[in-house]
Amino acid sequence: MKQQELAGPLAGSAEASPAREAEFGPARALRRSAPVRAAVAFVRQASTIAWAETRKLRRDSTEIFTRAVQPVLWLGIFGVIMGRARAIPTGSLGYLDFLVPGILAQSVLFVAIFYGISLIWERDLGILHKYLASPAYRGALVAGKAASAGIRAVIQAVIVSAVAVLMGAHLRLSPGPLLAALLFIVLGAAVFSTFSLIIACLVKTRERFMGIGQLLTMPLFFASNAIYPLSLMPRGLQLFSRANPLTYQVDALRALMIQGGESVMGYGVDLAVMVGTLIVLVAVAARLYPTAVN
Repeated sequence: MKQQELAGPLAGSAEASPAREAEFGPARALRRSAPVRAAVAFVRQASTIAWAETRKLRRDSTEIFTRAVQPVLWLGIFGVIMGRARAIPTGSLGYLDFLVPGILAQSVLFVAIFYGISLIWERDLGILHKYLASPAYRGALVAGKAASAGIRAVIQAVIVSAVAVLMGAHLRLSPGPLLAALLFIVLGAAVFSTFSLIIACLVKTRERFMGIGQLLTMPLFFASNAIYPLSLMPRGLQLFSRANPLTYQVDALRALMIQGGESVMGYGVDLAVMVGTLIVLVAVAARLYPTAVN
């Protein structure tokens, strides 16, 4: 009798187990799938913003070519003159080969660093208020704009690389290095465009934003390895250069694009610095984004 009484509760609990699993199973599955659904929504929202931003090029495609004038002049004048002077030691590379990745990174920087002015225009036109009233993730809004800057940078890179080949630069044209170089071009554009969005969230006005953007571009460019090796810099400037993301972008591009080029920092370090910097900047920009409407 006691065995039957003991077996009863055990049997009941065993019989109730499938019922409870059927009751709570969907809720558990929903909780487990929530991160996946959130990630898919984030990517979809960022892609939508990137597509909307990229479509602006169809209305003003001359922007790409006008922005390519300055890097072409750097290659055509500075590269040729300094190459003939042989004043800068570049190891086994000719100076034009050494310079091409630096000027390419410069063009990416100049395109991306003023990208934040679009945020100020959107605020003045009321578009930013609509973005912020939507259920979209703030990080997706920032990531979408960063991706759009990357697309613009790739177009710019094609123009600069074509000019460099015509001038006699020895570029690697195999698919693997080219794809890896495109990755670093997109990362560089994303980093500096996100940094630009942070500036736009803080300064509020177009005039002040343009002034700060112009103030930052030259130090970022000259305090890097874009036009001369780090070994030529004073010790203090070397420390600043190693904190400059542009240095790591140029280092990777020089090793990937140029025949005989090599990475001083290492590909892993270059990639880790670029990706880590981008993650931090996207998080900061997403936090500051709602304050841009004030």
